[in-house]
Amino acid sequence: MRPFRYHRPDTVQEAVEIAAGTPGARFVAGGTNLLDLMKLEIETPPALIDINRIGLDQIAETPEGGLRIGALVRNSDLAADARVREHYPVLSRALLAGASGQLRNRATTAGNLLQRTRCPYFYDPAQSCNKRVPGSGCAAIGGFARGHAVVGASEDCIATHPSDMAVALRLLDAVVETVRAGERRRVVKVADLHRLPRDRPDLETILEPGELIIAVVLPPPTGGRQVYVKVRDRASYAFALVAVAAVLHRDGGGRFALGGVAPKPWRDEAAEAELRRGAGPALAVLFGGARPRHDNAFKLALAERVLASILSQPSGVGR
Repeated sequence: MRPFRYHRPDTVQEAVEIAAGTPGARFVAGGTNLLDLMKLEIETPPALIDINRIGLDQIAETPEGGLRIGALVRNSDLAADARVREHYPVLSRALLAGASGQLRNRATTAGNLLQRTRCPYFYDPAQSCNKRVPGSGCAAIGGFARGHAVVGASEDCIATHPSDMAVALRLLDAVVETVRAGERRRVVKVADLHRLPRDRPDLETILEPGELIIAVVLPPPTGGRQVYVKVRDRASYAFALVAVAAVLHRDGGGRFALGGVAPKPWRDEAAEAELRRGAGPALAVLFGGARPRHDNAFKLALAERVLASILSQPSGVGR
């Protein structure tokens, strides 16, 4: 690990001002992803800004009837919150499907959204990776791509986004609140937060340097049967091959989003209009333009089977 400076600000504004004056600095809270990357020298920030003292660790009800989740709320606390379990059970289930209990006790809401891909080529400095070293190539293309993207990828990167929580937040139409130096604030839809790789896989979100996520806001509950199903190679501590988050209504309609198949949580409202016709028609729209590799084409059929299974369950199952 390379040397770095360490800061422990006491306020949000102090944190973003330090970031503005230190190009390349990174915010750190739980550190469950960033510290591993620093040990491998994949991430080499000149400074770390420890934001654990600045608050942002509360869950509060909004005037509109939703929830405002502080950026530093731990994943285990969010999953266990009675309001989340009652009104947003898909989010609780997605969180419990991720990582291990120990990691959930440290991982934060903002950090979960911003974690980087678990592509093995990204983690191996001996392999070419446009996400790690722009312009170096993508070893996954032509390599072992069983866990990689089947849709939304590019000729420069086929990595998937690893977050379970992000899939549920995309399904729920959550938004992210951010702040930059000078008290500049903005609200970003989770749908718009993550970039597709195109020719710049190293640019993973639309956040600007030094921009800090301070909260995630959920809209009022929509009702319906909420389900999160994650298919993986082992029962725990594994990333999704395919994950399906869904909110389904008694009339056969609803919404759904997929994880494990794209560089960001994958959802298409046009596909949801086909749900009443079944999983096949809905996924034909969602996977329009899909480009699977020889060893991950099974994800298309697997996603259809998982969604079909969810649709076939009685209306009371999964709530």
